[in-house]
Amino acid sequence: MLIPALDLIKGEVVRLHQGNFAEQTTYHSDAVAVALQYRDAGAEYIHLVDLDGAKDPRERQVSLLQEITQKTGLPVQTGGGIRTEEDVERLLAAGVKRVVIGSLAVTEPDTVTQWLRKFGGETIVLALDINIDASGNKWLATHGWQQQSTVTLEDCVQNYLPAGLQHVLCTDISRDGTLAGSNVALYTELKKAYPSITWQASGGVATLADLEALKIANCDSVILGKALLTGQFTLAEALACWQNG
Repeated sequence: MLIPALDLIKGEVVRLHQGNFAEQTTYHSDAVAVALQYRDAGAEYIHLVDLDGAKDPRERQVSLLQEITQKTGLPVQTGGGIRTEEDVERLLAAGVKRVVIGSLAVTEPDTVTQWLRKFGGETIVLALDINIDASGNKWLATHGWQQQSTVTLEDCVQNYLPAGLQHVLCTDISRDGTLAGSNVALYTELKKAYPSITWQASGGVATLADLEALKIANCDSVILGKALLTGQFTLAEALACWQNG
């Protein structure tokens, strides 16, 4: 599945360069309109990143998320600064289908394990952002990529499998927002190692050839962000490529 992504600040569609709030580009002033365009182009799911909520949970754009789910009629997964069980419940009550947990999955594994058991593997998505070192170790970064943990991707996934983990959104930080091409070898390796996980590839997709390569690699889903916003290809073109791949 191809999942278009919208990063949201005060109702607008933006991109941050490498997660830096000081380097923000605004692409559209009306996030709902963009979501409707994606639906009309054939999207079956939408990924929303609430950057206001990520910065300050009190600023979470719940009404906007609710409006997008209601007006598009599409299932939505959303993340951004989710820190408490109440945060999860509030988003689910707003109509969100899947809640994306990032830093907390690394820093508070016991808490997130409880959420997986309570809400189910279909509802909780782990967003695991990695820096790959010269030896090939996949270190997890947290807090908007400002901090690097001492936990590897594999250790983290292994830890959550018994709790019913199903969905992992994995970003190669070095590729994100660069349009430098996806790290196909990474997703090939991960799908082989953990075939029961539904992997969402994120970071670097720039061409339809990147999508073809990810399809061949048996990647389950691809998050499309900057490539769509900058017109590298349209969502309709991407969907046609994915279906024919």
